[in-house]
Amino acid sequence: MPRPIQARIDLSALECNLQVVRRASSARIMAVIKADAYGHGLLRAAEALNEAEGFALLDIRDAICLRDAGFSQTILLLEGFFTPDDLPLVAEYDLACVIHNQQQIDMLDAYPSRGSLEVWFKVGSGMNRLGFAPDKVSAALERLKAHPAVRDITLMTHFAHADESTGVAAQLDVFNELAAPYRMPRSLANSAALLRYPATHADWVRPGIMLYGASPFVEISAQQLGLQPVMTLQSRIIAVQELRAGETIGYGGLFRAEAPMRVGVVACGYADGYPRHAPTGTPVLIDGQRTRTLGRISMDMLTVDLSALSAADVGSSVTLWGEGLPVEQVAHVAGTISYELLCALTARVPIVAN
Repeated sequence: MPRPIQARIDLSALECNLQVVRRASSARIMAVIKADAYGHGLLRAAEALNEAEGFALLDIRDAICLRDAGFSQTILLLEGFFTPDDLPLVAEYDLACVIHNQQQIDMLDAYPSRGSLEVWFKVGSGMNRLGFAPDKVSAALERLKAHPAVRDITLMTHFAHADESTGVAAQLDVFNELAAPYRMPRSLANSAALLRYPATHADWVRPGIMLYGASPFVEISAQQLGLQPVMTLQSRIIAVQELRAGETIGYGGLFRAEAPMRVGVVACGYADGYPRHAPTGTPVLIDGQRTRTLGRISMDMLTVDLSALSAADVGSSVTLWGEGLPVEQVAHVAGTISYELLCALTARVPIVAN
């Protein structure tokens, strides 16, 4: 029998979450499916999100995979191309590219087809990661507009604080001032901005984490936003230990029992993608009832508190996150974000999609 861990992917939840985007904005949707669709599977996610007008990802091999599978939408390479050698494939597969630095513009002379490249020009409005600094925007844009390889240009930026109280106002002002002289499509909103700041919707929105059923906000749950969890990580209890008062469990003996108690051992560990740094008290569900992890997470196992769950035993079902236990709650207690947990799912975990 296989080890009893699996990740269940609910494709209907992906479709539902896409409709939440549709209800929130009339803009075209660039569904972000980078990092193997945040761990959910590139092709299965693209199929469920097929009504989106575009897909955004990083790896040109993933883009080619989508084209070979028959997807005709706009496919955007979020970091663009890296060498002139990439450009023949960009042309062959009709890929859109983010241009975020001067070196990429210099490389465009190697593009094999005149007047056919779709460019998304990234404005650095304050995140200071990728994008042209405000004083470089005008000259770079004029050069792109005149380049014989370029067909269309969309202006874009990315917000650093859309999910926080700082908000987007400062960056939005910078972007709007720089974009004002140009009659070009625009794309600004990630999941948080899409849900919170309608003024950022423009022509294209770029939802990511919300498509997978997780809230981009600390203070608002996915359920409150009408989102459904797509990935549910499940396993089972494979052993039960009876601890006496004063006994410890796991590496380092980080948890010590204050009284006699039952402890369940679950077939899930950091080699499956569960965070090793998750502390005692990280929530889990046992047969649908909430309890907590105990002690240090091991490579293949973790331990849970069965003190109040007298019916739990070997074979009891365990939900690590997903249906009934939002991934963002687990991430918050573990001191990380839902993005990391979803993307960290490892290849050894079987995936069941329905």
